[in-house]
Amino acid sequence: MIGSVVLLLVFLLLFFFIRVRRPKNFPPGPRPLPILGNLLQLDHVNPLKDLERLKRRYGNVFSLYIGSQPVVVLNGLEAVREALVTRTAEFSGRPNHLMISDISEGKGVIMADFGSSWRDHRRFALTTLRNFGLGKRSMEDRILEEVSHICSALERNAGSSMDPQHLFHLAASNIICSLIYGERFEYDNPVFLALISRIQDLTKIAIGPWAMLYDIIPALRSLPLPFKKAFHIYDEIKEHAQKAVTSHKSSRVSGEPRDLIDCYLDQIDMTGDGGSTFNDAQMVFLLIDLFIAGTDTTSNTLRCAMLHLMTNQHIQERCHREIEDVLEGRSYALFEDRHAMPYVQAMIHESQRMADTVPLSVFHMTSCNTQLQGYQLPQGTMVIPNLSSVLHEEGQWKFPQEFNPDNFLNEAGEFVKPEAFLPFSAGTESEVELEGDRERGCIEIEQERLC
Repeated sequence: MIGSVVLLLVFLLLFFFIRVRRPKNFPPGPRPLPILGNLLQLDHVNPLKDLERLKRRYGNVFSLYIGSQPVVVLNGLEAVREALVTRTAEFSGRPNHLMISDISEGKGVIMADFGSSWRDHRRFALTTLRNFGLGKRSMEDRILEEVSHICSALERNAGSSMDPQHLFHLAASNIICSLIYGERFEYDNPVFLALISRIQDLTKIAIGPWAMLYDIIPALRSLPLPFKKAFHIYDEIKEHAQKAVTSHKSSRVSGEPRDLIDCYLDQIDMTGDGGSTFNDAQMVFLLIDLFIAGTDTTSNTLRCAMLHLMTNQHIQERCHREIEDVLEGRSYALFEDRHAMPYVQAMIHESQRMADTVPLSVFHMTSCNTQLQGYQLPQGTMVIPNLSSVLHEEGQWKFPQEFNPDNFLNEAGEFVKPEAFLPFSAGTESEVELEGDRERGCIEIEQERLC
């Protein structure tokens, strides 16, 4: 009893003497608690409902505190676009004190700060992936081969129940492997399965409550708590990537790249060590970024498409009719056929919108004192773009809360991509994303904006 009273008194003292004050003309928001900030006001499993509630009360730009760290949440197309497109350089920083930042050491492209290394590696990744067939027939052949393996696996499970998520994850990972490592793996390959399992374990920790505690209470970081497991898992994933790099070094022919690793090694040879941002350590983090970014989002989108098609038979039937009309007896579709399939294209993009795979994008940080929507944001302010609010924003979509391909069709029935279609982010940042359509038996690859 006495202990409880003492704790209460300490808490009250902290509340009155360590109360966080918002900077002048800072976005409004709920009053934070000492140490915890607004943590108790958010559901750590699904914070989107709480963010929607706060948006209704405080507007499209409001603030929270993660511990003592001020965070500004952006909602709606106008606010997100102003920050990430109009004021790109001012919002280009990355938080350097989060668990995911510490795990990746700020390297690679996803959690790297805007700078020469980020620009060099982003440009290298996009150029190399294009050279290896992104949007070309050679990539199409790889995808069609993977689709044949998906179909075989589905046929083997005909008549029984199954969760296709794992299958889709393996397929998406294999496409990335073919680009990065120059090979695909059988779905029962133990090394491949172990890698996928570790990435899934890492993702669960990174979006879970222990990661949140790591982020808001720095004093806990040295303790042997469950978030330590994430660092060990990442080390295992790094070891896998490093082994692939070592293998490539012993088998490559300089100037004759087979995959992205060979291209990176050629780049190191060309740039040398003098001030170049290209080195073995950066390569490993880039490989991991590409692998992680290109698998979870893809498999989740494929599963979303399958579920919506199963529950909306009329949409599935209309897609099927359009496919049959265009193929004229061919057994599979080609990427170039998309122009003759506006409804199928609309369905694919609608699946991506409803999948909402990266609802809060990747966190940003202001690189200088700046302003947004009339508010003042000091340098070092963490910024969270709520992409889910854009993908379901009233006034931007015909049917914002409903799965309906008409969201991507104009009055003439032609495919159009609304400005509010920001499944990953906006501005200058990009990600290779695989989009899938089970009904026509092929996966499209296109360049989308990211993180």
